[in-house]
Amino acid sequence: MGRLDEVDLSLKYSKTEGEEKLKVAQDRLAALRLTLGGQIGTGKVGPPVCVIFEGWDASGKGGAIKRLVFPLDPRHVRVSQFAAPTDDEKRHHFLGRFWPSLPGWGGMSVFDRSWYGRVLVERVEGFASKKEWKRSYREIRNFEQALTDEGTILVKFWLHLSDEEQLKRFEARAKEPLKQWKLTEEDWRNREKRDLYEEAVEDMFKKTSTEDAPWTVVAAENKRYARVAVINTVIEAMEAGMKRWDIRLPK
Repeated sequence: MGRLDEVDLSLKYSKTEGEEKLKVAQDRLAALRLTLGGQIGTGKVGPPVCVIFEGWDASGKGGAIKRLVFPLDPRHVRVSQFAAPTDDEKRHHFLGRFWPSLPGWGGMSVFDRSWYGRVLVERVEGFASKKEWKRSYREIRNFEQALTDEGTILVKFWLHLSDEEQLKRFEARAKEPLKQWKLTEEDWRNREKRDLYEEAVEDMFKKTSTEDAPWTVVAAENKRYARVAVINTVIEAMEAGMKRWDIRLPK
């Protein structure tokens, strides 16, 4: 995996090209999801699918998630959003609050933010001690290895965009009444710490990207390109997981 500064942020699709590629990808995703859910094919349920979204504020996580789940029956996929842990959650191991949202066999879950907050915002903002967040890399690797050994198809995304594009999107949100709620004072403060966050992200890649649970960095400067790239990556992971468990791929 390369560094953030090596990501080609010039990748983009025109509106027509993006819509065409998105439709093809969504149709394929729907067929795979129905097969894994036992709704078509042999009727045998397949391994769990868990898709994790991390990325810069305003990098398009919400829009990518919306396009990812759009072709899927809402009974067969669960989207979970994670903010700061509650006081009660802080009394337990940091990974504990994510267990209830993990998918079982035949299921699919999408996480908007995840346990990686431990080594990102909690590290940078000082919510976790240095000893705690350093230990967390090993705990996360072991946690994810347990999931993938059991069969989980784990897909991890970092949506990347430039500082300039992020500022442009922030300013656009500030002017749009129906999107102002997405922009907080914390978002503006985080921009001032981008260098610290970039260091944390690079460490996260190096220490938690494994053969069974690799990170995929998506160039998100162009939203149409990012949305198609996300779905195609999920498709590739699902097909690889199905082959691993000898589940026939739909035509």
